[in-house]
Amino acid sequence: MGDLQRTLGHLRELGVHGIACRPETVCRVASWAALTARSRPAAGRETLAAIRADIGECTRCKLHRSRSKIVFGSGNPKAVLMFVGEGPGQEEDRAGEPFVGAAGQLLTRMIEAMRLSRDAVYIANVVKCRPPGNRTPEADEIATCLPFLRRQIAAVGPRLLCTLGACASQALLGSAEPVSRLRGRIHEREGLKIVPTYHPAYLLRTPEKKREAWEDLKLLMKEYPYEG
Repeated sequence: MGDLQRTLGHLRELGVHGIACRPETVCRVASWAALTARSRPAAGRETLAAIRADIGECTRCKLHRSRSKIVFGSGNPKAVLMFVGEGPGQEEDRAGEPFVGAAGQLLTRMIEAMRLSRDAVYIANVVKCRPPGNRTPEADEIATCLPFLRRQIAAVGPRLLCTLGACASQALLGSAEPVSRLRGRIHEREGLKIVPTYHPAYLLRTPEKKREAWEDLKLLMKEYPYEG
């Protein structure tokens, strides 16, 4: 991108003020520019490290009573695509990392099917502590943790967001609709394109829904700025 900018600058000095390009070329250059902009920290943007430090050894809600570790998030801090799940399970609680159990293994395969890797995306959850017995997070727990998730999203600055399951989809879309009604299309919120789909844990229990989940991932793939 830098070489292209320098070349255009030299042409401008020579009196050339425009170059005819095919529409697909314009789109490709625009995607390069977007990726280049993402590599530079935005002025005043909060860092993930600062958010994690603010959470500390959180005791803001009752979930802290039974957790082993806070599960903050992992992946590329400048990811174009971010995945958000419900909350940590038993394996995640032990490891302190999101999506490392059986559902996490399926999520990894889903990401790889999109021609990406886990290192290319960012993964987080609505709540940072494991609910007892892997129950659904309660409204007060979600309300306590959701501001931290929103700060994570702002810090990463993704272009695309995939919400996994009802909890994440409803929390971030402000909807009470089930995932089955929210999925299958792109929702736009404040410049962010959100694609809800089924949680990998649900797909393990209901494998016949994997085809629908793949259709949702293809919506993300159409929007993702692949290189090459």
